Amino acid sequence: MKTVLDPRAKAFIDLCGKTLTGLRDKAVREVRGHRTLASVTAVACAGIIGGSVIGVVPVSQQAANAAGVPANEQVLLSGTTSGSYFWDDGSGQQGDTGVPAIGKPMQQGLFASPSWPLGTEGYIRYNGKTAKFFIGDRGPGTPSDDGVMLDIDGKTYADLVGATWDSQTLTVGSDQGHIQVDYIVTKWGDGPGKRGTPVPFSSGAWGSS
Repeated sequence: MKTVLDPRAKAFIDLCGKTLTGLRDKAVREVRGHRTLASVTAVACAGIIGGSVIGVVPVSQQAANAAGVPANEQVLLSGTTSGSYFWDDGSGQQGDTGVPAIGKPMQQGLFASPSWPLGTEGYIRYNGKTAKFFIGDRGPGTPSDDGVMLDIDGKTYADLVGATWDSQTLTVGSDQGHIQVDYIVTKWGDGPGKRGTPVPFSSGAWGSS
């Protein structure tokens, strides 16, 4: 698994190293006075560093809960990206490229990623609203070269922006073609693709095994 370090985690790891080094260099009697601090710091650092090494981005449970992630789900990756919307049901409308690559019918909650493994699960958050997703298709294509790393199903997109979904024209009743969303990955899929920070479709990462 590729190691993923959140900037906050890296900063904390650096702080841990400096703190422990400082305690080590103090006189013995002084360290005894800081025994509790040293122990607590060491345990906390071990937890953070250990989590980072196995590819887990450490975030507080409070932060995860605030983002709508159930307490029993582990946060594997978090970040922010621009998202568009799609609805590939095989109708050929609105740039439809056929049924989803995962082999399941198009449905609410089925998102497309240019690189994440098919079957990957998680949550996105926008303007105070949270939506659960699983990666079932590929995309965006060319837009991913410009940082649009997530294709949100049209129904979820409409819910997030507070607009209507037209099932006849497969369009969202809003002029917001892209929105900036926060994402949290809680489970990596077993299908082809690449774990970690999303990369453009042109990279070919979607075909990784």
